[in-house]
Amino acid sequence: MLRRLLLLALVVGVVVWFGERRSKRPSRIAAAAEEGFLLVGNGAEPATLDLHVATGVPENVIISALFEGLVAYHPSDDYENPPGVAESWETEDFIKWTFHLRPDARWSNGDPLTAADFVFSYRRMLTPELGGEYAMILHVMEGAEQFNKGETDDFSTVGVKAIDEHTLEIQLVGPTPYFPSLLKHYTWFPVHRGCIEAAGEITDQKSRWTRPGKLVGNGPFTLKTWRFDAMIEVVKSDTYWDKESVSLNGIRFFPIASDTTEERAFRDGQLHVTNTLPIDRIAYYREEAPEYYWTGAQLTTYFYRVNTKANPALADVRVRQALALTIDRQSIVESVAKGGQRPAHGLVPPSEGGPYTTPDLLRFDPDAGRAKLAEAGFPDGEGFPRLTILFNTHESHKLIAQAVQAMWKKHLGIEVELLNQDWQVYLDSCGKGNFEIARAAWNGDYMDPSTFLHMWMKDDGNNQTGWSSPEYDSLLRKAGKTKDPSERYGLLQQAETIFLNEVPAIPIYWYATNRVVSTDVEGWHHKLLDNHPYKALRFRSVEAATPNPEDDKQ
Repeated sequence: MLRRLLLLALVVGVVVWFGERRSKRPSRIAAAAEEGFLLVGNGAEPATLDLHVATGVPENVIISALFEGLVAYHPSDDYENPPGVAESWETEDFIKWTFHLRPDARWSNGDPLTAADFVFSYRRMLTPELGGEYAMILHVMEGAEQFNKGETDDFSTVGVKAIDEHTLEIQLVGPTPYFPSLLKHYTWFPVHRGCIEAAGEITDQKSRWTRPGKLVGNGPFTLKTWRFDAMIEVVKSDTYWDKESVSLNGIRFFPIASDTTEERAFRDGQLHVTNTLPIDRIAYYREEAPEYYWTGAQLTTYFYRVNTKANPALADVRVRQALALTIDRQSIVESVAKGGQRPAHGLVPPSEGGPYTTPDLLRFDPDAGRAKLAEAGFPDGEGFPRLTILFNTHESHKLIAQAVQAMWKKHLGIEVELLNQDWQVYLDSCGKGNFEIARAAWNGDYMDPSTFLHMWMKDDGNNQTGWSSPEYDSLLRKAGKTKDPSERYGLLQQAETIFLNEVPAIPIYWYATNRVVSTDVEGWHHKLLDNHPYKALRFRSVEAATPNPEDDKQ
């Protein structure tokens, strides 16, 4: 008996010891903070880290840690353009720009970064064989469009040249006062010629130059680990010109497609920052845990892209107008999205302090929608083909698609199916035109309305609708050569009006940021463009703060 009691006491003691030890064990975010690592929810597995091929936000979030352009992100102000690789620049007419590169700028392998690297990068991006969907953003450079379309193979006709190792000159098609803001987009970042050529053809979209051990970047961090569908880890670069300002030792990005799973991971102390929030948790954080909750207007439009080539009915503008007129945007933002979004009455979202006025044309008018559908030969939906809405994996996208499905059934009498695909499959379907109607969103790349308008030009890789308008393209080209701001905005408004009347894509709402951030993270600010320079972030303390709301109350 005594032996049994002693054994029992020993077992109880061990259990208590392990329990106490476990209770004292720090959460994952506290342990990571002690290491100097930020844990970030990234929404989805990135399709690529090749900045000349990438098109999505999950890719941009990581690329911006590994590379840096001539101009850098500002920690808090989207209208500010702090120097990046270029320590200074000048222009007299907003057409010819001269950039002076930092003599101490280095690649992560120690090679000096020179003006020739930018020339190579822009040449690769514009090479037709690469097929970069974002190539059109470089068409503001003189001769870039002609080279990109294969009308000439002489790159010397493109308006970019290295004057010397540290001086880069860029000649534009027309006056572009917002050009420094445009340069913050990753398509303008430099790439390392040697590491790309070592991996194969420079126009190979599937090249493995972006893998750990091969990728050479110039940003504040370098790529250490990429475990597919699990985690990407970047670590502080020893060669970055401003490494003394970088407080974090590294960042771990987790591709969590489910916003419910991501929020639970935050609550369990597994993440410092989430990509978004599930709809049913927004009210809790807004009211009960505001210290973690970050929200505000975002320069992003949520819309449904319409493939005018996939279905004869969708090629009829009256059908597209009928679909647009029977979406109750106010109901969607109030009853479905519920995160401070605003109903979109146009394509270009309003920006704080921005001088551009978006045309107020989109409205909810079921009677007008039914009339348009009847004009197109489908009274009360009779004989209308069954449509499919494609969306990438995310609870909120599904809820919105279900709401639109019900609205079109109720007001137009048409049947709609829903199709969900994972991020990379969804991107492939959209790129190949394998859809009828597809959920999409566009984050502003820079602080100008043209970022929402140029993508609908005929040859832009992001159009994907099959729609084009010579008048629309002409107005945008004219605006690109117009120096007077008010005249230029007038041309952009005319172009947007054409778009909203033709509706090759149907705007639904303007975004609002909804995410949670650990109170231990310092330097995080709300931004319209939602880009956050990681070198501005640091930890307040080793003991990271974590919310612990009661699950059964929600």
